[in-house]
Amino acid sequence: MSKPHWRPARASDLPAISAIAARIHPDLPERPEVFAEKMRLYPDGSRVLAAEDEIAGYGLAHPWTQHRIPPLDGFLEQLPGNADCLYVHDVAVLPGFRGGVAGDYVAAIEQLARASGIATLALVSVYATRPLWERLGFRAVTANAELRAKLASYGDNATYMLRDLAAT
Repeated sequence: MSKPHWRPARASDLPAISAIAARIHPDLPERPEVFAEKMRLYPDGSRVLAAEDEIAGYGLAHPWTQHRIPPLDGFLEQLPGNADCLYVHDVAVLPGFRGGVAGDYVAAIEQLARASGIATLALVSVYATRPLWERLGFRAVTANAELRAKLASYGDNATYMLRDLAAT
């Protein structure tokens, strides 16, 4: 049995991505069309965790603007021309496959950001994942009223976090 590994996502992976999202994020539903748009707009940030002949997780990231959280289950329509961060939209891994793989995805996204001249990673931590993201070098940002309003759609305890790549 080979070790699970991240590979570029393909359109044919969309049903598996949607099924994993529904299982991992039942309170934060997103339509398959929203995932498909992210994959189409920025394929380099779209990866799946391949384990033998099944998909055990996915990661989606795209260029964005700091402190401007994309709406949950909303279309981006286009990527900003003035992107100053690589936004990690989601990293979801089935329970039996966890244990370092999120860090592997973030390392790949960090390389992608650096190659693109982007010096910051951003994300919204949901559920109880903040300690994981802190271990991976992200820090919580104090949210102003506008940011708090956007975070509300991501559920209780949602935290906007950044990782400065220049500091690492």
